[in-house]
Amino acid sequence: MPGRILGVDVGAVRVGVALSDPAGTLATPLVTLDRDETTWSDLDRLVELVTEHEVVEVVVGLPRTLAGREGPAAQAARAYVDDLREVLAENSMTDLPVTLADERLTTVSAIRMLSDRGVKGRAQRRVIDQAAAVEILQTWLDARRRPEPGEGP
Repeated sequence: MPGRILGVDVGAVRVGVALSDPAGTLATPLVTLDRDETTWSDLDRLVELVTEHEVVEVVVGLPRTLAGREGPAAQAARAYVDDLREVLAENSMTDLPVTLADERLTTVSAIRMLSDRGVKGRAQRRVIDQAAAVEILQTWLDARRRPEPGEGP
């Protein structure tokens, strides 16, 4: 189904957000939100972004170890998805798919990319979460477009 997809990188302090183009081909940085486990203002802002950009799906990064196991960070991401689904339901958006996507090495990749572009230190910290969200979403978009083994050319 065509439409914009929101990519989310959940951190303990900040939440990076990326947005796809309407065709679901290219992910671009959107915003970094301050994480607020008390008022859920970051979750409320995500719902606003979903409405504002007519998002058809939300993809949240699931941090796994290199061996594919899930640790505390993955459990935190799963809890965040549960909270997001609750806030979406409160806003009559229960049909909006929220998908978890493997995000191994996305932050490392984002840091490397920013460093290669000359973005360092404090400036890097301001955009690292958005860059990680772009990596999560772009990887997911690319995987979705690839044909399954055995399918056509």
